[in-house]
Amino acid sequence: MIVMKFGGSSVADAERIKHVASIIQAYENERPLVILSAMGDTTDHLLEAADLAVNGKVDISKVEKLHLDTARILDVDVPAIEELLGELKTLLTGISMLHELSKRSRDYLVSFGERMSVRLMSAYLNKQNIPAKFYDAWDVGFVSDSNFMNAELLPEVWKNIPEKLAAYKNGGQKEIPIVTGFIAKDKNGVITTLGRGGSDLSATMLGAALGVDEIQTWKDVDGILTTDPRIVKNARPVPEVTYEEAQELAMFGSQVLHPRSMIPCRKTGTPVRVKNSYNIKSEGSVIREKHSGKTPRVLAITNVKNVDLIDIQSNSMFGACGFLAHVFNQFLKWNVVVDVIATSEVSVSLTVNGNSKLDGLVEDLKKAADVTVKKEKAIVTIICDASSSSSILADAFAALKKENINVQMISQGASKVNISFLVDNSQANTVVQILHTALFE
Repeated sequence: MIVMKFGGSSVADAERIKHVASIIQAYENERPLVILSAMGDTTDHLLEAADLAVNGKVDISKVEKLHLDTARILDVDVPAIEELLGELKTLLTGISMLHELSKRSRDYLVSFGERMSVRLMSAYLNKQNIPAKFYDAWDVGFVSDSNFMNAELLPEVWKNIPEKLAAYKNGGQKEIPIVTGFIAKDKNGVITTLGRGGSDLSATMLGAALGVDEIQTWKDVDGILTTDPRIVKNARPVPEVTYEEAQELAMFGSQVLHPRSMIPCRKTGTPVRVKNSYNIKSEGSVIREKHSGKTPRVLAITNVKNVDLIDIQSNSMFGACGFLAHVFNQFLKWNVVVDVIATSEVSVSLTVNGNSKLDGLVEDLKKAADVTVKKEKAIVTIICDASSSSSILADAFAALKKENINVQMISQGASKVNISFLVDNSQANTVVQILHTALFE
């Protein structure tokens, strides 16, 4: 038994739905469970409709046209889509009367995308004589807390999912379950969304709870690559990474699975395979607890642009044990997340997302230290076996020296699988190219 997860671009229109259906059919003998996102830009269109409703206008034309046109092209009759469109219109009418969109209403609103997606796919599969049955996430046991827009699944999902899908797991049910990603219900029966990486989390939670052989997430490249192919044309697939390495890749810019989605499969040791929906014969990349053979010296190079560098220095607190505590208490107070950090006894250099609001934080930090903020920086990260850091750094810095590029900060992660450099935004792509040549070619 396997789980197959397809994102919004994979089911963006009728042709893509037909293609995904053919992939599902190709894996029919492995008894798949399928997780789907909303079609293409549906979530954006739903939020546009919400903005219009807040201003008094109810308009679902974009969402309605996409789904009804898709049903017509697929030649399927999906009365459940009509029902959901009516329900959506009622919701937007309520929002238009209140002139307000709460977090709770927003979650209810965006849930329509996933709910319509699974109904279309199920109808088309059945038309192709592939038995399928659609499920909303709560129908298979997904229950969350009530933190709308960023809900967390509750521990009982581990028990709920095997119970709800027992018939399919035991072979009694022949219809392939087509399940909504990204959404759940809280204990009061109110719809919630799982926040960033929610569809990935839906897939790994489903697979881990059922003890499947493999969780597959389908993308448009041959698995995890050594770097972004838009920057380095000869980037190549990485056959295997660990959960920890995959989390670091995701944290530092690679479009793999969201780090939080790794939690369920790490708990059970369930492997995750990243596959190419345009090249289904490709093995892709597998994510597991440990490397099956020798750990590669370097796995991949990633970059994150548009970060801010904050330099904090305090001679007045020289040797004071409370210096770092004071610094990080201010970050906690202002809810600013730190990405990369380098410290000495009286100074701290760290990076934060370039969209972070820093005025209040900087004012508080200045009460005990000199603070400088430098913008338009980029983090370039080498995902590697950090036990070989000396040779990796020697090769990296030798290559950068030839091109007269100076690194502004360096940090080796506590995870022992990454080394990060800070450079200017304008240098980021060049640095990635130089390092890829030095470390892979």
